[in-house]
Formats: sequence, structure tokens, C-alpha cells
Amino acid sequence: MLNKVLIANRGEIAVRIIRSCREMGIRTVAVYSQPDESSLHVQLADEAICIGGAPSSESYLKIANIISAAEVADVDAIHPGFGFLSENAHFAEICEECGITFIGPSPENIRDMGDKSRAREMMKRAGVPVTPGSDGVVPTHEEALAVAKRLGYPVLIKAVAGGGGKGMRIARNDMSLVQGYQTARAEAERAFGNPDVYVEKLVERARHIEVQLAADNHGRVYQLGERDCSIQRRHQKLLEETPSPALTPERRKKLLRAAVRAAQACKLRNVATIEFLWNEDAQEFYFMEMNTRIQVEHPITEEVTGADLVQLQIRAAAGEAFKFSDSEFEPRGHAIEVRVNAENPYKNFTPSPGPVQSVHFPGGPGIRVDSHVYSGYTIPPYYDSMIGKIIARGKDRTEALTRMTRALGEFKITGPFTTVPVAQALLADARFLRGEYNTHFLENFMNDVFWVS
Repeated sequence: MLNKVLIANRGEIAVRIIRSCREMGIRTVAVYSQPDESSLHVQLADEAICIGGAPSSESYLKIANIISAAEVADVDAIHPGFGFLSENAHFAEICEECGITFIGPSPENIRDMGDKSRAREMMKRAGVPVTPGSDGVVPTHEEALAVAKRLGYPVLIKAVAGGGGKGMRIARNDMSLVQGYQTARAEAERAFGNPDVYVEKLVERARHIEVQLAADNHGRVYQLGERDCSIQRRHQKLLEETPSPALTPERRKKLLRAAVRAAQACKLRNVATIEFLWNEDAQEFYFMEMNTRIQVEHPITEEVTGADLVQLQIRAAAGEAFKFSDSEFEPRGHAIEVRVNAENPYKNFTPSPGPVQSVHFPGGPGIRVDSHVYSGYTIPPYYDSMIGKIIARGKDRTEALTRMTRALGEFKITGPFTTVPVAQALLADARFLRGEYNTHFLENFMNDVFWVS
């Protein structure tokens, strides 16, 4: 087993990893930028090392600084969390070259799944359904037009190295395709250093459903159920739940089997998530991408399965063979997660950094809070605006919704604006309560129900 782990991240995920390590008897090393000197993960870790200035490029994305900190602290392994370097194959390779265990999928997994065009081809060979689209990269807008003519509008232009909605454009006619093609390539070049794009059919009425996977280094792959992540704005999730209210037991079984087949096809190791689009009209699902890291929304899976996904990551990285029964992590009950972002929803979700004068988190039966924020903490303006997650668990969806409604009412914070009022309004919407939503629901809800200036 590992003895000391460096956490190459910040905020609530760094705190989350420290907690799992402590329960396993593993010492932890926090790294931090200068503005994060007073952050909670720095206070909770056994050791802490400053790795640079405020910009991520000078600290949390600076591979040389992180490796230097790991060598100074004499760690066995590095956990990248999510975001930052968590899906950087080069970083994973450098860790291996330095004799440091990378707690995550292999560099090959990261590279194969990071190229969405290559991942699509791999899934097609494995018999996993993919959204109809181009055969690989589309190098010119003329070829993109030909693909769109074959598929029929609307289509989606997507960066092969994309994520978070960057390098992605919808085209509904030839003119918007040519414009979107050029814009997507330029955006992808700036964001990822790779302008390549491909084209696929746009599924208008879709749900975003992902499957949690865990694999050891010995070929064993386990699925831990699905999560419905369709409540999102500009491709950023606000609320997730498990299980999905859209799936029947038969459809769920088919989806989970496809996810395991996909993981086996790419020889997955460690923890990852397969993301699917569920076509509500055709009642079919399509492979979208694999995230080769732990997800922000992993706590709801933990709540219904009893698994500690961070500990599973560490055990897999240490070479432990998983020997679970098929029923050991069978989901029971229902769980919902609401992300709390320091943003002003009344001003088009503009970031709201600054001092937290006071904060009170909810509690009581079935409530869990993952956060790094405390009274007196100052939210820096340099990083992601998420300051916490509220998770509610119940014996069924109704109980989970009731507990979440109560928890959101108990959450109190003085200082920054947050997205909690949006979640509260959402949980009062009859359509959401019936489980009748898709990936466009939140955008329409904001325009029609929740007033935005």
C-alpha cells in the first residue's frame, strides 16, 4: 500500500482526497498557489508546499513545480483530482518516469480517450453505439458540408480534444456550418493546442447519462451504476442524480453492459466514467466520451453504493486486485447532488469571488456536504467558481428530493452570491419533480421561469 500521496489539486476535491487517505493511514502532501495559502486543504494535509503564483499556469498546471514538490516530500504517488492535470497523459508519463505512481488511468487510456475521434472509432469496433457522424477528423469545411448533407441538419461540430463546451458549435444550415467550423477550430486551437474537429448528428432531445466504472490492473472491470447529468447550463452541470429517472430496468441493464464493454475495449485501469447521450425520441443511447478521472459528481454514486471511489482509485494504483462480488456495490436508494458555485445567477452567472463573512452548511439525516469553504475564507478569483456540493440521499427519489429541498433552505452564506436560488427554484418545478427534463431544460427554465437580467 502507498505511504505518502501528493494531491496535485485544490479546493473541495483536495479535501475529499485527504479524508480518504487519512482513513487508509496514508500521509498527505498538499500543494498550493500563493493565494491558496489559507485554503482548507493546506490546513488539513500532513505537509504543504507552495508551488507558485496565482495563475494556474504558474502553479497547478506547472508540471515541473509539482514533480519537484513530490521529490522534496518523497511521496509514493500523486493524485491529480479532477481538472488541471488529471487528464494530461504527459503528466502521467512523467510521474511514471520519476518512479511516482499516478493515481488514475494509464497514459494510454488518457491519450486514447482524450482524442474523441479516436475514442469513437475504438467504441465502434467494440460494438458500443456511437452518435452517427464523420469517420474521424474532418480537415476542411467542404468535407464538413458533405458530412452534414449525409447526416442531415442539425449537426454538431466538436473538437477532438474538447471539453466543457469549448471547440463545439451547432450548425443548422450550410452557412452556420462553415462559420461554426472555422470558429470551433480556432477555439480548439486556443484552448487545447489542437484545431482538429469532427462532425456528428445533433440529438435535440437528449439526456446526458454517465456510468461509473472501476477497474484494477488485472483486467477486472466493475460498473457502479449510472448518473443523470442532464441539468446543465452551457455544458456545465448544476445538478446530478442517481439512478436516472429516464431509464427502465431493461434499458439500464443494456446501458451498463455497454459501458463495461467500452472499458474492456480500451483496457481501462483505475476509475473512469463513460458518458452517453440518451436519445429520448429514438429511445437509444450513444457513446459520447470517457472521462479518465474521478468526476465532480462521484459522491452520489458513493451514497447509493457504499463505495469510497477515492479509496478504490488508490487501491487500484497500488496494484491491489479487486475481488468484489457482483452485488457488493449494487445501488440502493436515490441520491441527488447540487453544485454550489460562487456566481450571481441574477447577473448571468458572473463569478462572485471575495470574502466569506459567514457560512452555515446543512445537516441532518441523509445530507452530506463536500466543501473547502469556511467562515473567514476568501474565495480567490483565479480558479473554478465551485465552492461546494450538497448531496441528499433517500430510500427513493421522493425522499431524496424532500431532503435536498430542506438542505438548500438550511444553507446560509454571507458574502458571495451563489447558485443555490436556481437549484431551489428547480426543485419546485413540477416538470423536474416528475423527472421530465433533458439537456436543454435548464437553459429554457432560466429564460422562462428564473428571471435573469
